[in-house]
Amino acid sequence: MEIKGKIISGTHKGSYFMSLEAYQEEFQKKLKFKPFPGTLNLEISKENAGLIHDLHDRIGVIKGTGNYGDVKFLPAKLNGIVDGAILFPIKTQHPSEILEFVAEENLRNKFKFNDGDKATLKID
Repeated sequence: MEIKGKIISGTHKGSYFMSLEAYQEEFQKKLKFKPFPGTLNLEISKENAGLIHDLHDRIGVIKGTGNYGDVKFLPAKLNGIVDGAILFPIKTQHPSEILEFVAEENLRNKFKFNDGDKATLKID
């Protein structure tokens, strides 16, 4: 399945949570990479958000600790090049049409993304 989206700015809270040691260790273990401390946000259609929701049986979970909630994840590939995962934090301010994607590197820098640029996520 391919999901097309538009790059948007997030709340800038992703970098804080992605830098927490408890999450870093779990991501390393379950995703097999150390994530860049930040997420790339993509706005997608309501239809595509529904299609992703239907993949609930393929979604993994990273357990939160203390006051930090669990984070669900779904492996995906950005623009056919970068392996990573779509994150679904249990505690989030984003509607289902906003996806947070994480990878090993700073994707805004790698692709020189600006808000409004288009990107594609491939979910196997």
